[in-house]
Amino acid sequence: MATYRIDLAYLGTGYHGYAVQPNVRTVQGELDAALSRVIGPIETVVAGRTDKGVHASGQVASFSTDALVDCLRLQRSLNKQLAPGTAIESLKQVDDDFHARFSASGRRYVYRILNREAPDPFLAATSWHYSTPLDIAAMNEGCEALVGRHDFASLCRAAVGRSTIRDLRVVQWTASGDMMELEAAASSFCHQMVRSIVAISADVGRGKLQPDDVARILESKTRHGATGAAPAHGLTLVEVIY
Repeated sequence: MATYRIDLAYLGTGYHGYAVQPNVRTVQGELDAALSRVIGPIETVVAGRTDKGVHASGQVASFSTDALVDCLRLQRSLNKQLAPGTAIESLKQVDDDFHARFSASGRRYVYRILNREAPDPFLAATSWHYSTPLDIAAMNEGCEALVGRHDFASLCRAAVGRSTIRDLRVVQWTASGDMMELEAAASSFCHQMVRSIVAISADVGRGKLQPDDVARILESKTRHGATGAAPAHGLTLVEVIY
């Protein structure tokens, strides 16, 4: 049995997230079906299960099979089947112990905010249009409290039996013209963590919260002190680190 790595990108619009769910369109559902049509029944594993509407430009999946695989021909077949919503950027055989999820040492996300009065229809699918002016310096000041190993219970949708302690390595806002971007990197993220950081950052940026409030909300370890989650369509998984 051989193991294969797939590097893929997809526009989350129109998908109900990555993971297979009954009676809805998902990235994994379409990918596994496309693979199975060529080489027989396959179930992929993935580096990060993105939510409904979240995009990926650097997602990684893997699978193992006894079937003979011509990687280039299979990649071409998958791209024909999955276009235009998903693109297979690379497909190659890897060491047998490779696992897309468990071999990964980090994930990096980018969240984009178009911060201006007028929306842009060409950016609407991949960025959050936010018409209120935002103070990026205040946003970065508030985010300083999040760097490091913390319990992010106040900024996560907790899953039963799973820890909300994470080591956030990078959380930084930058701007180019009207486009603001948050880069967030960690070994892993809990559910809605990046989108919750964006939401609280926006509240700081518009003056609803002060930068010091971010540390207070983090330390509260309760969702009641936070402000929900930013829209999914502004978020993109850009890199999985191995």
